[in-house]
Amino acid sequence: MKGIKTLNKTSKNNFITMGSLLLVYVIVLILKEGGITTNLINGQLVPICAYMIMAISLNLTVGILGELSLGHAGFMSVGAFGGVFIGTLMQEVSDSKVLCLLVAVVAGGLMAALAGLLIGIPVLRLRGDYLAIVTLAFGQIIKSVVNILYVGLDANGLHVGFIEKPEILEEGKMIISGAMGATGIRKISTFTFAFILLMLCLIVIYNLIQSRTGRAIMALRDNRIAAESVGINVTKYKLLVFSVSAAMAGMAGTVFAFNYSTVTPTKFDFNTSILVLVFVVLGGLGSMRGSLIAAALLTLLPELLREFSDYRMLVYAIVLILVMLGTNNPKIRDFFAKIVGKIKSVFVRKKTAKEENANG
Repeated sequence: MKGIKTLNKTSKNNFITMGSLLLVYVIVLILKEGGITTNLINGQLVPICAYMIMAISLNLTVGILGELSLGHAGFMSVGAFGGVFIGTLMQEVSDSKVLCLLVAVVAGGLMAALAGLLIGIPVLRLRGDYLAIVTLAFGQIIKSVVNILYVGLDANGLHVGFIEKPEILEEGKMIISGAMGATGIRKISTFTFAFILLMLCLIVIYNLIQSRTGRAIMALRDNRIAAESVGINVTKYKLLVFSVSAAMAGMAGTVFAFNYSTVTPTKFDFNTSILVLVFVVLGGLGSMRGSLIAAALLTLLPELLREFSDYRMLVYAIVLILVMLGTNNPKIRDFFAKIVGKIKSVFVRKKTAKEENANG
């Protein structure tokens, strides 16, 4: 009975999170269509959704599985450039923006999942700091490979080169140009598409966590030896989480890339991995709702601080430190818990009063 109550409470919280996201989406869409939001805010809507997907996907690895990954931006990079490559090919055969973006997102996710599987098979036997170092190295390898990768398309087909740019016909075009990244991208990402993708990823994660597989994964996180003793396959579940997390990061990378006309490898460096990890830590390990809020606020904050010019990153860092200190201070947490408790008690009293009046 206790388990049922816990499950119902968890499901209720999940529905509240998704309902709140949907409400925010509707409000933002109304403001955008009404011309109330600025171009700066409108330009950040797709990246915010992409970083929110990155945050919840990394939280699946760090918070639910309990393994530290410092190369999450590498999977985002695979999805971004892989998705741009497939999307560009699709645009040669179809004029539908939605179809091109959909195929590119699926392809980017599959490529990133494959990369996660390939890196996961040899290294997931590692734990803690060792796994973090290997994932960090993986992210740097991806960045280095893209820096020397050239992919062109002309009437004769695809031309791929490393270090040296391949020769293509004049009417052809370069899809990926080494350190310059992907140029001439057709901007087909939309806020609505990015939001739908975010909701789908959130639904997948919530269903995974509440399933038997999710309970096995959390058992590994809490006590690996005990989990192994009851027959839980450690490698199987680690690979599953790593692949799902990588696939979501890849899809986020594809949506992110198609929001810009040019995307360079530096967009997905070590700093991006650390930034996403900050979203997860700030929002709370294992808390998808917290990761969503942290990702949205910390993605938007630097843009809102542009008026401070050279001091905006300093202000951003100070705000980040204060928030981190505040969220880890027991007194501050207790203070907000009391406020939330009082608000809940007010609603409970009103509900009880209505029920008594109805019965009376």
